[in-house]
Amino acid sequence: MSYREQGVMRMMTIFLFGVTLLATAQKDAPVQESAPDVPDAIAVAEGFQAVLFVHASGSQIYTCQADAQGKYSWTLKAPEAELKDRKDKVIGQHSAGPTWKLKDGSEVTGKAVAQVDSLDSDSIPWLLADVVSNSGKGALGKVTQIQRVHTHGGKPGSDPCDESHKASETKSSYTADYYFFAPVK
Repeated sequence: MSYREQGVMRMMTIFLFGVTLLATAQKDAPVQESAPDVPDAIAVAEGFQAVLFVHASGSQIYTCQADAQGKYSWTLKAPEAELKDRKDKVIGQHSAGPTWKLKDGSEVTGKAVAQVDSLDSDSIPWLLADVVSNSGKGALGKVTQIQRVHTHGGKPGSDPCDESHKASETKSSYTADYYFFAPVK
């Protein structure tokens, strides 16, 4: 092989190596999330960006309790759900608090500040929650707001809830999408 042919081969090798590196970097690059289209009541204010999307599937757990007037009804006790990323990989859990905890060590607890009815009348509402505490340096480390959207199921069933069923529990299957927001850098 001539000196010129060797040079062309080296250039092609370098080019292919560069293309491979670029493709690998793009494949592993974090996805830039887009905020979902939601009613104004649960919209996130300007100056925040979606930094994480998860799909939850699990249960909403309810307890039969009396209110101040003595009327019994199913009261939300806690969610219990797996959190999956866009590749359907389990990356965390959703539990009482409500708390979202990821395998990367980050965790947030939120408080609902607004809600709208789900597009599906048999499903729990869509929510906007403010983060009241967070820990860890992972994906949730700088999160300050959370939206729950695209809900399916999760409302308490038709099990009786009266004095004879006081403190009994029921679980209702649900799925939802959660978007986590942090201030724009």
